[in-house]
Amino acid sequence: MSAPRTLEPEPADPRRALRAHGLLAVYNRAGVLTAADVHVAQRLARLTGEADDRVVLAAALAVRALRQGAVCVELADRTVLTATEADETAVDLPWFGPAEWAAAIERSRLVAVGPVEDPDDVRPARWVGGRLYLDRYWRDEQLVRAALDERLGSAPGAGEPDGAAPPVDPAAVRAAVSRLFPDPADDRQRLAAATAATSRITVLTGGPGTGKTTTVATLLAALQEVTGGGLRIALAAPTGKAAARLQEAVHAVVRQLPPGDRDRVGELSATTVHRLLGWRSATRFRHDRTHRLPHDVVVVDETSMVSLPLMARLLEALRPQARLVLVGDPDQLASVEAGAVLGDLVARPPAPAVHPELPARLAAVVPEDLPQADEAADRQALRNGVVRLTRVHRYAEQGALADLAAAIRRGDADATLAVLRDGAPAVTLVEPAAEDHLTDAEIAGVRDDVVAAGTALVAAARAGQADAALRALEQHRLLVAHRRGPAGVSTWADRAERWVLEATGEDADGPWPLGLPLLVTVNDRDTGLSNGDTGVVVDDGAGGRTVAFGDPDAPRLVRPHRLPPAQVVHAMTVHRGQGSQFGRVSVVLPPATSPLLTRELLYTAVTRAREHVRVVGTDAAIRVAVGRPIRRASGLREPLPPA
Repeated sequence: MSAPRTLEPEPADPRRALRAHGLLAVYNRAGVLTAADVHVAQRLARLTGEADDRVVLAAALAVRALRQGAVCVELADRTVLTATEADETAVDLPWFGPAEWAAAIERSRLVAVGPVEDPDDVRPARWVGGRLYLDRYWRDEQLVRAALDERLGSAPGAGEPDGAAPPVDPAAVRAAVSRLFPDPADDRQRLAAATAATSRITVLTGGPGTGKTTTVATLLAALQEVTGGGLRIALAAPTGKAAARLQEAVHAVVRQLPPGDRDRVGELSATTVHRLLGWRSATRFRHDRTHRLPHDVVVVDETSMVSLPLMARLLEALRPQARLVLVGDPDQLASVEAGAVLGDLVARPPAPAVHPELPARLAAVVPEDLPQADEAADRQALRNGVVRLTRVHRYAEQGALADLAAAIRRGDADATLAVLRDGAPAVTLVEPAAEDHLTDAEIAGVRDDVVAAGTALVAAARAGQADAALRALEQHRLLVAHRRGPAGVSTWADRAERWVLEATGEDADGPWPLGLPLLVTVNDRDTGLSNGDTGVVVDDGAGGRTVAFGDPDAPRLVRPHRLPPAQVVHAMTVHRGQGSQFGRVSVVLPPATSPLLTRELLYTAVTRAREHVRVVGTDAAIRVAVGRPIRRASGLREPLPPA
């Protein structure tokens, strides 16, 4: 008799909530809800005594929405189940009509109903306008809404309105704008400077190469002139890398200004938004409504990466008199946390009570030959302080890059593929024969770019040339969508590292081989490094090793033993690459079935390139990406419903 067969237990699935029951269990088994979504909803139900399965499911879906980057969940729209799910079984799950959802939720002890806050009625969730929020995010959204409206003049208090335009001499503004932006073609840049002079909130948007940073630097010179100088200015960005790029770009522009303007602007330094606010914990900062930031002007670059909670903390920390300039491209990927604030601000219709004189104030200060805006949508946006730059400066000889970005932004898959297949020197398309396998011939171009950049990087590192090593680090970047799997960072980083080692013969023994590219993954006060900073290991000239970070013209050198947690960065996700620019970029797309393929991901990836972009992906993957915009539910761009 043979021995009885031993049954190996199946490995536990961390996504499965073992104690889930009812609708939560059904949705968890279908893969729509994770264990974390279920556990949070069950905890809220126990705290409030909620027994209605529909309400508990709605709470879990609100938690899931936050995990996916939305601020709330719109229960009238069943497509929220499949918007980012690869598993189409979600269409067979039980669902309820809008009236049934609303009736169950409005009877619930777990949910506060309506936009009016009652200090004595604090509940973990809120139901407003068909959207279900966790209460904390509802409060942050209302704080942002109120602060923006106040800065635009919609909520004046006693005496001088907090949101009223700072007093300026119209003639001085006209003179400064005309002098600093002498080219009539720079009408949008001049309009941005005039808006910043006459309003406490300016939202400066535009695609790659439209001169956003140049406009900011010159705008600051105009503000210093019309206010008499002495403005305390802060430059900030969501990541250390973006802050370093902002500082470097602003300095380059300021150096080109006339001596008087150069002196008035001074040597500005940029930092992360977290460091500007004085980070203490995930939700607490040193600067808040009781301890305001001291600055007169705060500029935030790459605002598309700023989450709703962080924007709320920034707005409540600003002095009422301070000017805020938000800069970014709303078509890029939004924050990895909840919210798409920049996109909401650009798309948000003017509130009915917003100060009606804003266009009139602009007309009083811009030169007579300057149109306020060319399109009706832009004229409407001006009432929210939004100025969109449209003239592309960067791609003088790489127009195909601008054409590609524009086609993706429009959601035109046919035009996108036409640009990619046109054969322009700045754009290359590699269409693999199979979605799940790339041949050596298909990735030969990627390998050539990786080896060229890696060889230059190692050579500079061996020579102890920190500046040259940092420039080589920006020569080429390999971007992917996933962290793991065949199309993920781990696979491609290992492949790229092997290519470079084969080409350079660098001894990889030991933890700090010369030319090793690194990405910092946490903020570190001791070294001044931030999450997202990239550096390279170089020879220190004395037989040791140091790691160079930051501006190639002024590298920051950190000994390896002092480094915060960091990872090797032969390849990175598109999210990680946001806020950076590289000479050449290779984008490796996952199969068309990947839920991460979105229009914003592809647009962000290709716009990281200054000179050349290579897209490796099938026709189907590109069409899916271009045709799938990210949907992040939010109420910020909608007017509040009646109480």
